Amino acid sequence: MYTKTPHLRYQRTLAFLQKTLPAPATILDLGIRNPFSEIMEQNGYTVFNTEGEDLDLLPEIVKKHKVDAVTAFEIFEHLLAPFNVLREIDALKIVVTVPLKLWFSNAYRSKTDMWDRHYHEFEDWQFNWLLEKSGWKIIEKEKWTSPVLKIGFRPILRNFTPRYYAVYAEKNNS
Repeated sequence: MYTKTPHLRYQRTLAFLQKTLPAPATILDLGIRNPFSEIMEQNGYTVFNTEGEDLDLLPEIVKKHKVDAVTAFEIFEHLLAPFNVLREIDALKIVVTVPLKLWFSNAYRSKTDMWDRHYHEFEDWQFNWLLEKSGWKIIEKEKWTSPVLKIGFRPILRNFTPRYYAVYAEKNNS
């Protein structure tokens, strides 16, 4: 069972996906198979996942499947060079979520997993610029908060400060 916070994030992510890319659609979901991959399949999507390859070193892996769209839910913040992956995508549509930079909190860094770290935490304008520079036109975007069930100044701020940024973009033909 999901904890309350990821479950709410999954609900919001699914609602954004369904609004911008209705099922049925074939998706390459960047990242290893995860609970959200199953949620997408339960909602009518055909989902392929990458298999843990280092996308910084092998950005061409995104061309492995012929798909309607590529999704990347909390993936690009882990990459040193998301620009290279975005440029390699052949699909004409992408749906992406990234964590936003919070002024009151440092970038996420796991103390136990050297790969579970955020190299980037974007401001919305930075992520928009990255998409546009790598050949994408933003069609739809949305932000949401990430409340936590703790007491303190930062948990209060998390109730009002957007933490996640969702974007639907299409390949720019110009």
